[in-house]
Amino acid sequence: MLTDVWDQLSSAMSAVTQTQPVPPSGTVLLTAAVALAVVLLPGLWPVARHVVTVAHEGAHAVTAVLTGRRLTGIRLHSDTSGLTVSRGRPRGVGMVLTLFAGYVGPGLIGLGAAALLGAGYAVGLLWALLVLLALMLVQIRNLFGLWVVLVCGTAVFAVTWWAGPTTQSAVAYAVTWFLLLAAPRPVLELQVQRSRGQARTSDADQLARLTRVPGILWVMVFAAVTLGAAALGVTWLLPGVL
Repeated sequence: MLTDVWDQLSSAMSAVTQTQPVPPSGTVLLTAAVALAVVLLPGLWPVARHVVTVAHEGAHAVTAVLTGRRLTGIRLHSDTSGLTVSRGRPRGVGMVLTLFAGYVGPGLIGLGAAALLGAGYAVGLLWALLVLLALMLVQIRNLFGLWVVLVCGTAVFAVTWWAGPTTQSAVAYAVTWFLLLAAPRPVLELQVQRSRGQARTSDADQLARLTRVPGILWVMVFAAVTLGAAALGVTWLLPGVL
């Protein structure tokens, strides 16, 4: 049994550095359609939005570490909100970048995933996502957040461990399409909340207090980055398909 597990692990690790062929055009377009439906359909979006929150808070966390701040924990809540706490200077470039990273994070992660898929590394992408989820898991500080990350990680692991190459590629494309297409929607939701006076502590409003740049301008930048990432990601995912 241990030999079988070792052989499976060796095979999986070998696939990480190998390129896989682009799936049939029908598969690529179908995964895009499924991802778009998940983003737009009211019955699916509230659940799927937790994935966007994971990417959002993960982007805060990575940026905090890269800018020299000390990450102290991440919380994910059942209402799809989240909180990443880090210690360091309360002002300055590091704090600004950490706050900025959240809403643009899902789109930029999706863009990076599109680049990997464009180069043929579908399995490598799945393993990269699994590693990132594992790193995030150790920083989770509440039970609901633990549950969300474990579910996401288990799903990705199951695909990388048991699914065949065709299914792995399809899942990699579906996840990438979802991140690219979903990223702009929370930005729109943020501005709707701000217009109702319900988001006074949002990333945009915290950035406004730190930089004296109006929050609406930060929202516009979030929108420009997420829409730009989606547009560029599409050009990387579709060559050779259409």
